[in-house]
Amino acid sequence: MQFKINKVAIIHAKRAARKYLHNEFRDKLSQAKISVQLCALALLFAIIASLVIILFRLSLVWAEQYLLSDTNTISSTLTDWRSYLPLIGAALIWLLSLLGSKRYRRMGIAYVLHRFKLHYGKVPLQSAAGQFFQALIALMSNFSVGKEGPAIHLGAVSASVMAEKFSLPDNSVRIMCASGIAAGIAATFNAPLAAVLFVFEVIVREYKIHYFFPIMLSAICGAVSSQLVFGNVHEYELINVIRIPLDHYPILLIGGVVLGCVAALFNFSLLTVTAKGQNWPLIYRLFIAAAITTLIGLVMPQALGSGDFAIHEAISEHPSLLFLIGLLLAKMLATIAAIGFGVPGGLIGPLYGIGALVGAILAILSSLLFPSIAPYVGLYTVIGMTAMMGVCLSAPLAALVALLELSNDTSIILPAMFITIPAFLVAYQGFNTSSIFLKQLDIMGLGYKVAPLNQGLQKKGVRVLMDRRFVIVNDDDELLLEVLKRAEGRPVLVRNGEGKIEMLRLEMQSFEDSTTLSRHPMPGLPDSATLNEAYEALAAKRSGEVYIYRDSPNNPNGQKVVGVISWTNLLQEIRSGQI
Repeated sequence: MQFKINKVAIIHAKRAARKYLHNEFRDKLSQAKISVQLCALALLFAIIASLVIILFRLSLVWAEQYLLSDTNTISSTLTDWRSYLPLIGAALIWLLSLLGSKRYRRMGIAYVLHRFKLHYGKVPLQSAAGQFFQALIALMSNFSVGKEGPAIHLGAVSASVMAEKFSLPDNSVRIMCASGIAAGIAATFNAPLAAVLFVFEVIVREYKIHYFFPIMLSAICGAVSSQLVFGNVHEYELINVIRIPLDHYPILLIGGVVLGCVAALFNFSLLTVTAKGQNWPLIYRLFIAAAITTLIGLVMPQALGSGDFAIHEAISEHPSLLFLIGLLLAKMLATIAAIGFGVPGGLIGPLYGIGALVGAILAILSSLLFPSIAPYVGLYTVIGMTAMMGVCLSAPLAALVALLELSNDTSIILPAMFITIPAFLVAYQGFNTSSIFLKQLDIMGLGYKVAPLNQGLQKKGVRVLMDRRFVIVNDDDELLLEVLKRAEGRPVLVRNGEGKIEMLRLEMQSFEDSTTLSRHPMPGLPDSATLNEAYEALAAKRSGEVYIYRDSPNNPNGQKVVGVISWTNLLQEIRSGQI
């Protein structure tokens, strides 16, 4: 008998311990503070995101080996079926889009940014398959798109879906999404620091210390995964970069002005095409992009693909100036057609190709007047890539660090910084340029702006502020007054006959020396919500309370009330200066 009693006590103790640990775990995640729990989850989800990206890259490598056969160039003959890959790819992308719901057709970096800002980074799982296979087909078909677009989308989906499966608080789901993006970029380019900076500059768009460590851990995980499978390879380390003398910097200043003009022109052209084709049927947009890409490929195949072929031509020995100018125009046209008409893929790869060509052209033109510049074509190529990406995406620091890691050469730092400043000033002040992704969201009608107060409230979960010292009773009018008297100031909640929660109050009558018992309906929020949802529920009346619940399969009502947040407590939190 004693053994049975002890056994029951042990079981209850274990359940109590698990419940305590679970609540403690969720409480830590609800805070806007760095924690071991947050870092551990980010690392776990980063492993999953990295595996997805590695699978994507391996699929792409296999496809390129098959389609390019033993050569390293794209076919440009009318009789070779590979010349018509863009048309075949457009047909396959369109057919795949028909298999999925229209709700999940949106994809890419701009869409992820929208979901991150307004939906706590929750990217629908149903969009992942479309992004994976459609982007794979687009890259295999030689469209002028990059592989970072699908990497960011797939990384965000992998991490955010896992976060939702674990029922994490919404504020930590957003951090997991950002961490998945960092893992995706790092696993794609083997550039962990650039991945961290890209997430902060383009996606998060603010710096918070409790974001930094989970994102950094995820980027490390992505880079390690890439190195384990593909080796510690830096894509552009073969570019011959020679440290430039200081007397060449006036020429770099002129180059920065030119790059700013080219970037502004590219942004304007791309956004104009995007706006024109926004309401066209998808099949029309895909086949227009495919037709333009095919025609360009027949004349100048080096303009196709992500950007590697264009970079190879820019750094080749004794390139023709007229050829590079023609290739630059063709590359810009192919990229504008592909991205503008909605071919799934990223923009960074093509921007690298365009920037490399602009840098090489500047170096050749400058060498006509100053022959001593000729040996520095490689450096001009790399800093052209840096400025083009930084200006177009409004991410100068991420662009600088990305090329630093990809070229594995620190000599680009000073000239790249120097050339980026005039490029930004010319593009952003002279031509009123702004980030491509934000403009794409405006065109698509997708929001991304959040007021500073709401943004601050979104960083904390409701479990941080909720009052756990409450009393909840079933509906019984005879006992309610007695319960309220014995509550000793604690909130008293009543579950009425319909299962809804009401707040019980004792109110003084205005013209009578008496009190009455009143009941007020309360809105409810899940314990995964943030303080922003509590604020929105109470802001209209500037008073009242919300109850916090956790779904409980053992509860006949399906909800277990775990706390209460009042408008007074919420206002105190806002005024404390910690929001």
